[in-house]
Amino acid sequence: MPAAAPAAPAVPAAALAVPAAVLPVPPRTRPLARRLLAPVATLAGVAAAFAFVGAVDPNEPGHYPVCPLLRFTGIYCPGCGGLRSAHAFVHGDLPAALGANAPAVLGYGLFAVVMVLWLIRAIRGVPMRLAISPAWWWGIGAVLALFTLVRNLPFGSALAP
Repeated sequence: MPAAAPAAPAVPAAALAVPAAVLPVPPRTRPLARRLLAPVATLAGVAAAFAFVGAVDPNEPGHYPVCPLLRFTGIYCPGCGGLRSAHAFVHGDLPAALGANAPAVLGYGLFAVVMVLWLIRAIRGVPMRLAISPAWWWGIGAVLALFTLVRNLPFGSALAP
């Protein structure tokens, strides 16, 4: 029969208490200006891009490069008409923006929602994390592929820019 291990010496309960200096301190939140830096800079960059596209008309040739897929194959990609859509959107012509590239207009709306959420979370001091499942990415890709296919077929010519 093995020998029993010696019992641990009794320790007073006061010795087990953790001193206050060792307890973890909750992290300090960064100042509001620092928290707003990333979302405001992103918003400023996108606003500058939209202002440029609004000022320089993509309907006039020579201002922007031609889509390589369209130039070499004659096939409209999912982004074809995106600049014309942004130009019409900036000028408040929503029907023309939808006619040039409807998924792009949906993207503008989605971007606006994400920006509002990001700004609210930054003000509250909560980090912004977007976790999109692969199924959503595959779904978005499938919708864009279907959009591309339909807009290049004769019956889908209304979707062409």
